[in-house]
Amino acid sequence: MHHAPAEPRTDRTLLVTGAAVAAAGTAARAEALAVRGDRIVHVGTAEDARAALGGRADETLELDGGLVHPGFVDAHCHPVMYGQALAWVDCRPERVPDIDTLVAVLSEAARELPAGVPVRGFGYEHRRLAERRHPTCHDLDRIATDREVYVMNASGHGGVVNTHTLHTCGITAGTPDPEGGSIGRFESSEPDGQLWDAACDLLTGPAGVKIGNHGPNFHLSEPDDIMADHLLRAQDTFLAAGVTTVGDAQASRREMETYLRARESGALRMRVSAYLTSALLDVALDLGVVHGFGDDLFRVQGVKFYADGTLGGWTAYFPEGYAADCCHHGQLYHSAEEYAELVRRAHAAGLQTATHAQSPFAIGMVLDAVDKAQADVSRADMRHRIEHCGLPTDEQITRMAGLGVVPVMQPQHHLRTGDGTLTAIGDLGHRYNPAGPCLPAGVPVVFSSDAPVAPPAPLEAVSAAATRRTVLGTVLGDASLRLPVSDGLHAHTAAAARALHRERSVGSLASGLLADFVVLDADPLDADPSELVSIGVRETWIGGSRAWAAPGR
Repeated sequence: MHHAPAEPRTDRTLLVTGAAVAAAGTAARAEALAVRGDRIVHVGTAEDARAALGGRADETLELDGGLVHPGFVDAHCHPVMYGQALAWVDCRPERVPDIDTLVAVLSEAARELPAGVPVRGFGYEHRRLAERRHPTCHDLDRIATDREVYVMNASGHGGVVNTHTLHTCGITAGTPDPEGGSIGRFESSEPDGQLWDAACDLLTGPAGVKIGNHGPNFHLSEPDDIMADHLLRAQDTFLAAGVTTVGDAQASRREMETYLRARESGALRMRVSAYLTSALLDVALDLGVVHGFGDDLFRVQGVKFYADGTLGGWTAYFPEGYAADCCHHGQLYHSAEEYAELVRRAHAAGLQTATHAQSPFAIGMVLDAVDKAQADVSRADMRHRIEHCGLPTDEQITRMAGLGVVPVMQPQHHLRTGDGTLTAIGDLGHRYNPAGPCLPAGVPVVFSSDAPVAPPAPLEAVSAAATRRTVLGTVLGDASLRLPVSDGLHAHTAAAARALHRERSVGSLASGLLADFVVLDADPLDADPSELVSIGVRETWIGGSRAWAAPGR
């Protein structure tokens, strides 16, 4: 029988000294941090912090320099999917430059697996393969013809399977594209192995999670112990990156069961706010799961919607076509009317919404829907979110301020794929992730990783926003689009906590808040913005308890 984790002793005290402390609301650094139970009671001088504990500390963390910083908040990621990707075969461009190598690394993995066990890989980017194309089912047939082979695209929105999988799932030339998804085809109309978005419903089996036209389906069923391993593997990686709170940006039954089992067994250590896939909107409304259902460790915060697709996969929606192909437009998951009705229903019930939208058209669709929903039922401080929000116009940023809409961006995306975005959409790509203009307009921009699309690495995200330099050395846009490091750190802590409606408990170091902090090697404000990734994480603490320490410490 599993037991819930023991509650922290409410009177246990901790004094943190020996390093600068990033106190809330100032760039000046404090000397010490005092904690009682799982909450901060004082941030200030070492003398005052000791006095706040009545002169007695049950534990003292005596540091040797560095910076005590708020635990990072990753407001948009997919932890269970990330753990799954870490467990699958690594097919990212750094390891897999061409399709022959892809076949080789997956074949090597297949030889290590028992008969019949699926071979699954993650992370290929077709435009960075030497062949500049997706693999096909015939390519993957070279790996195995007697079991499933599935390699997921780096976008997470789909991938490619072998012929065995097509046959097992009953996918033929006569299988229609499902609403909100597509089946890749050869010129003969036979399926070529590609399955995108809702078409991935076909992979999850009769009793599996189905998403329909509500987004990509990456919710493959696996045994409970494997799912638990996925979460623990991801959690260790987040904690090692100094991330203490996450927003799961698409939770299905699979994720909910995994989190709740981990919470019951005491294995869940990082704080999770879940956004249910909008395929579950009716269920959430029927159950009345609104207003942040849950507690400080795990809660359901809102619902995740999709307006359009991805820039990397050329499925973001541009009615006038892509610069690289004027006949290609991308896709919308819902008509504007259907989407607005979904948002209206969620908003009326008090559910925060988080909508994936990349193109100006899709972002406009979200703003129109939020505007209409507010006009129907006025609700203060809903903080409806736009996920990615890659290409908002200046006028749309102004509208966000007026509507209280929060953009949740991923600077690591433009770092890795900014050059491909320029190829796809032309000069507009220079504006990708315009964090700089948000703060002067009164828009509280938020940063996140979207793991597994990028690894949790908050300082890499802050650096990417401050420099706007891609991995190939291209500088995107002008200086006005950049976000200074101090503002970037805020975007990955307090602003991200606010996007999760958690600012009264996490995201800052101040009296009364939860004692979630990270010990960094150095102060990011003293470093060259391009060098932030060299600052290491020494320790990660959650609720006044050490959750992770660098090896050797």
